[in-house]
Amino acid sequence: MADQPATAETATPVVIPRRLDPEDAQLALQELQAILKRQEVVDALAQRQHEDEDGSNLLEGMLQRQHEDEIRQIVNALHPADIAFILESLPVQQRQAVWQLVSQEHDADVLLEVEDWVRESLIESMDHDDLIAATGTMDADEIADLAPDLPPDVIAEVQKGLTDAERAQLVAAMGYPEDTVGAIMDFDMVRVREDVTLEVVLRYLRRLHELPDHTDQIFVVDRADQLRGTLSLSRLLLSEPETLVNAVMEPDVLSLNPMDPDTDAANAFERYDLVSAPVVDEQGRLIGRVTIDEVVDVLQEDSQEQELSRAGLQEEDIFAPVLAALRNRAPWLLINLCTASIASLVASRFEDTVSHIVILAFLMSIVAGIGGNSGNQTMTMIIRAMATGRVTGANITQLVKRELQVTFLVGSCGSLVAATFAWVISDSYAVAGVMMAAMVGNMLIGAALGVLIPLLRDRFGKDPAMGSSVLLTFATDSLGFFLFLGLATVFLL
Repeated sequence: MADQPATAETATPVVIPRRLDPEDAQLALQELQAILKRQEVVDALAQRQHEDEDGSNLLEGMLQRQHEDEIRQIVNALHPADIAFILESLPVQQRQAVWQLVSQEHDADVLLEVEDWVRESLIESMDHDDLIAATGTMDADEIADLAPDLPPDVIAEVQKGLTDAERAQLVAAMGYPEDTVGAIMDFDMVRVREDVTLEVVLRYLRRLHELPDHTDQIFVVDRADQLRGTLSLSRLLLSEPETLVNAVMEPDVLSLNPMDPDTDAANAFERYDLVSAPVVDEQGRLIGRVTIDEVVDVLQEDSQEQELSRAGLQEEDIFAPVLAALRNRAPWLLINLCTASIASLVASRFEDTVSHIVILAFLMSIVAGIGGNSGNQTMTMIIRAMATGRVTGANITQLVKRELQVTFLVGSCGSLVAATFAWVISDSYAVAGVMMAAMVGNMLIGAALGVLIPLLRDRFGKDPAMGSSVLLTFATDSLGFFLFLGLATVFLL
């Protein structure tokens, strides 16, 4: 029988806070905002009442305590995830005011639930003792999640209260790089030997006060903690008690390495519909597990990062000071300004052409826009395929050829519509022909760059999605103008 996982001592049952539907969470947020707004009004009125200062202070204090009691009743009845949602949705000052009224029993869970940019501000507002009390109830892997935001003296104090095994787990978890399996793995799991009966396993489980969250299988190990297989709870319950574990366990196990990217784990969970998966080291020893709740967080974070990256942004507090937001948004906007200026410079080189055939000024934006849209479609599909591991060095050439073929067919159909439009407003078959050729050509350019830009950024160790749309727009605008006006200069003048 493997070492028994950490178990909680017998304690008074805890009332589980209620979970809210998204609509209910919004209503709770609105109710809190109304209370905070009333408090702001009271504060403003109290400052104006200088004639009766003592009475004003007394009234202000009574109303403030009433508002604080209302806030406590609302937030402390909520699930920690809903409290986290509310804190993320409030400006910094209101966020700090509400956080001070959250019960200490929720502190640990809320700190684990909130986004990183909110957690930093919450931890800064907590004193040393409050941080010790909050982190003292966490598991080693949870403390490791908060370690980058915690003061060093708090981490040192927390380590003193851990057992040797827990301290070793904490040091190990803190040693794994961010975005790896080791950084998201959980140490709380159930292990058994393969040479015992299911009846022994059942008796062992009954001795535990509770099973670790998301336990769908028990890990079977030998005396050296080498992973031998897994035993599903359904097989355990439905098999005869006198059956040996090795007779019903599943020896073919998908295991993860702690240094694997967390996106690989997410892909495995998605592909094989997993609830949990073991993590083994280079020697095959079981050191932890990854559960579906952590994988969902990884998928959500990756999705959010990709959405922000396409616009050249990083995650920021939506209530952050203006200067902080400026540092986040300005760089790629300036780059975009430079690229747009280059595109305008290209167009200005064909001033004589445009002055002779004015209708070209109205048509060239269509060529540039359609090329950008075509490239963005291709780029979105490629970035998604890269995230799921479907793009390799062996199929890049095939991908480029396929995208060019698809784009050529789509562009040919679309260019007929565009050429017809150009002929209607210009009454010139030559202008329509130039429009058709330029549109197909720029769409092919957009498709090729939609594949190559994210692949090249990934090749040089950059985020494939970061700013890719800005670079693509620059290329399709500049080359689209050059192609359209260049063809017009050659064939129309």
